[in-house]
Amino acid sequence: MKICVFGAGAIGGYMGVKLAQAGADVSLVARGPHLAAMQANGLKLIEEGGEKTVVSVTASDNPADLGVQDYIIVTLKAHSVPPIVDKMQPLIGPNTTIVSGVNGVPWWYFHKIGGEHEGTRLESVDPGNAQWDGFGPDRVLGCVVYPAAEVIEPGVVKHIEGNRFSLGEPDGSKSERAVALSQALSSAGLKAPVRPRLRDEIWVKLWGNLSFNPISALTHATLDVLCTDPGTRAVAKGMMLEAQEIAEKLGVKFPIDVERRIDGGAAVGAHRTSMLQDLDQGRPMEIDALVGSVQELGRVVNVPTPTIDTVLALVQLRARTAGLYS
Repeated sequence: MKICVFGAGAIGGYMGVKLAQAGADVSLVARGPHLAAMQANGLKLIEEGGEKTVVSVTASDNPADLGVQDYIIVTLKAHSVPPIVDKMQPLIGPNTTIVSGVNGVPWWYFHKIGGEHEGTRLESVDPGNAQWDGFGPDRVLGCVVYPAAEVIEPGVVKHIEGNRFSLGEPDGSKSERAVALSQALSSAGLKAPVRPRLRDEIWVKLWGNLSFNPISALTHATLDVLCTDPGTRAVAKGMMLEAQEIAEKLGVKFPIDVERRIDGGAAVGAHRTSMLQDLDQGRPMEIDALVGSVQELGRVVNVPTPTIDTVLALVQLRARTAGLYS
């Protein structure tokens, strides 16, 4: 089984080390100083408990160097994927599965969902149908990523917490390809359950990303503060309730309520969200996948989103002002 992790930053690097330790035929696509460090010295992982591991990895910034893969695990930011679909083609053969481990509403969301919205395309996450046409939705295996990790210096990934990567077919089946990948990840010490209703998990995670990320980017507050301050908590709750109405119209079932989800965010503590980190570090922000996509889904199912619309307009302008969004 050949596995390519495309976007071997924090999460992709963590997966890559664990798979390599387990003896998998894994290769990594990365760039810049991080890639150079991996090529020169291997990839170092500092585990949650402080254990340190260095593995020699096959890494490149040119997919053509790596050949056709059985699985391509995509761990890039959502907005980074459509522009490089053509570059990924050398990795794709007749039986290649593309594992979509990207935050937000996935571009394949309406593939095999059934009903009146079957096959609907989402411009906010797949401009010009680049992924739908360039990959083909039948190749996709969904993945919800739960671990937290960070690249603390080139070639060094620090694992902070979590080891679960939930997998799921768009049609909810327990396919051979899903089970095979689940077993490979499990052999690497990762939790990889195959879920019949992966979209439910997508929305529970998205609930937090949709609200906490843009509010933190606008206020520079950490999770513990924005989830307990009465004003920002109310804004987050309003966004989540709008999202819940949209999701339930699409058949999603939420296992917890909004208050518990916000309390869960507060319990994380003084965490700076990924969108706030991107703003601080001058990196493009995941606004469309995390917020714009939910607004677009609201239009699809005719649910008004006044709170989401307001926060989206504000964070878009904040990002444009910083030169991080177009």
